[in-house]
Amino acid sequence: MMMDTPRHPPVLLPGLLLPALMALTMGCSATEQPAVDRVEPPFWWTQMAEPNLQLMLHGEDIASAVVSLDYPGVTVTGTEQEQNPNYLFINLAISDGARPGTLPIELRSGDTRVTVEYTLKQRRAGSAERQGFDSSDTIYLITPDRFANGDTANDRTADMLEGPDRKNPGGRHGGDIAGIQAHLDYIAEMGFTQIWPNPLIENNQPEYSYHGYSATDYYRIDPRYGSNESFRAFVAAAKEKGIGVIQDMVPNHIGDGHWWLKDLPGDDWLNGQGLEKGEYEYTNHARTVHMDPYASHKDHQLFTDGWFVDSMPDPNQRNPRMANYLIQNAVWWVEYADLSGIRVDTYAYSDADFLTQWSARMMREYPNFNIVGEEWTRQPALVAYWQAGNKNRNGYVSHVPSMMDFPLHYGLREGLEKPESWSTGLVSLYESLANDVLYPDPNNLVIFGGNHDTSRLYSQLDEDPGKFRMAVAYLATMRGIPQFYYGDEILAKSPKQRDDGVVRSDFPGGWAGDRINAFTGKNLSQAQKEAQRFVRTLFNWRKDKDVIHSGNLKHFAPIDGLYVYFRYDEKDTVMVAINKSDKPRELPLAHLAEMLGDKSTAIDITTDKAKPLTELVIAPSDVLVAEVL
Repeated sequence: MMMDTPRHPPVLLPGLLLPALMALTMGCSATEQPAVDRVEPPFWWTQMAEPNLQLMLHGEDIASAVVSLDYPGVTVTGTEQEQNPNYLFINLAISDGARPGTLPIELRSGDTRVTVEYTLKQRRAGSAERQGFDSSDTIYLITPDRFANGDTANDRTADMLEGPDRKNPGGRHGGDIAGIQAHLDYIAEMGFTQIWPNPLIENNQPEYSYHGYSATDYYRIDPRYGSNESFRAFVAAAKEKGIGVIQDMVPNHIGDGHWWLKDLPGDDWLNGQGLEKGEYEYTNHARTVHMDPYASHKDHQLFTDGWFVDSMPDPNQRNPRMANYLIQNAVWWVEYADLSGIRVDTYAYSDADFLTQWSARMMREYPNFNIVGEEWTRQPALVAYWQAGNKNRNGYVSHVPSMMDFPLHYGLREGLEKPESWSTGLVSLYESLANDVLYPDPNNLVIFGGNHDTSRLYSQLDEDPGKFRMAVAYLATMRGIPQFYYGDEILAKSPKQRDDGVVRSDFPGGWAGDRINAFTGKNLSQAQKEAQRFVRTLFNWRKDKDVIHSGNLKHFAPIDGLYVYFRYDEKDTVMVAINKSDKPRELPLAHLAEMLGDKSTAIDITTDKAKPLTELVIAPSDVLVAEVL
């Protein structure tokens, strides 16, 4: 079993990274002692499923040190080195009987002895059994820099390169953890039960660092967002409101300002022959290579080993110490922050064997946990390839329970946006669901209308309020786990072509002095208020509806712009009728008889009004969600 090695800056994180305390013997002066400036993971826990732990130490010329430890239940099983003599990897075995405490790890080099005091903590009761997000949840995706500025004091910090520039769509705007925490009531009242923030860890890049996908320290929350402690406090506060937190993790690439690049452990720590342009190749984005029986080795290598851009180096996950580092880092954050899930960015771009090891370790530590991978593709077979339980013909095994349902995302947008014909419009949405035959667990896929990388849903649907309601109703009632992007509930707009800075716009009311406040409703248009109310109504109704979480699904092929489907179980039946036509439509009761049977009444979820099915009319360009009795 591979071990893991994470990292994190000590001095900047009081109370998180154990300072490496030096105990000198043999009469050496303080100036002679070697400095151990980083120890990662910063601390660990007893009673983990995996008993082995690998520490990464960084300090001047420490690689050849002899390591010893005298602590009950914990033994040094060996050390490992990279090319760079400033790194030392220490392998520990922690028995079930080990007690929490301080491990005095002694490094001996000649006449110099250095003691690194490492903390072993008590694991939180019930941590291993934590429940991950599932189909009873609705996820609210937030770009933290653009949601709310709860602490203006951290907008600029002395140790970070980029300061605030709210006028720049690609700059930092000042949103932070405190801003999200201040509006937990709003999030809960909207019916959302999970928060997925784009990455919050340090991105100390000179510019365009607000998005969070260029990590410069895997163990440190970016100080412009808060601190490790404030992140953990935020997760606890969210939990009190009935909201879990999903952490966005990026094992595939880092920022070129990452501290490793100042003193790389070895030549094979990153993919490519060096850090200069021309010494590495760019990814070809040929995402099918993993399952393609005819793919060339070169295409496969380019896909997984190529860099995204010059500022995003690609870690070599075939190096066992790099792999250990990334695996342990993921475990550390789940355990430390008490997470309810992980979203993995650019999932398939990582080394496939590493992904198997990474996902297996996570699910071994947390058997009821959930992890969702991003595979941005229209091809359902490729999404299915990465979901746990899929019987891949090449024998590849994955342990990731969930994937983002991009094929259904495209089916939803194009089904509502494009005109009705025999091959376009609602038939695209109808036919997309037939792909469920490929997935091991379609109900554990994350479905969505938009995210931080796509145009805004309302804009993509031509700013048509009726089509917007159709999309919201679909997300609230379809199989799977719905994910909603912040601001979509108030009809946020963007160009249809990708424009990240505009898509990730500031949430109105998140900054002092904002004329519009979507948290309170101040100065929202009537259309925005109605959209917000519609979202709030449906997702709060969805919260306790087992028939939506795990019920059966049956749909009827669209007829002249009318698409009807049902969610049902032994107790309840919910009908969703989408009328994309420009005329009022009566329900074709005889056509739907196999589902309606002797039922006679429909209760509109959004109005709570009951009507006989024989009198039910779906308004033009509108949708009905109703419980039928």
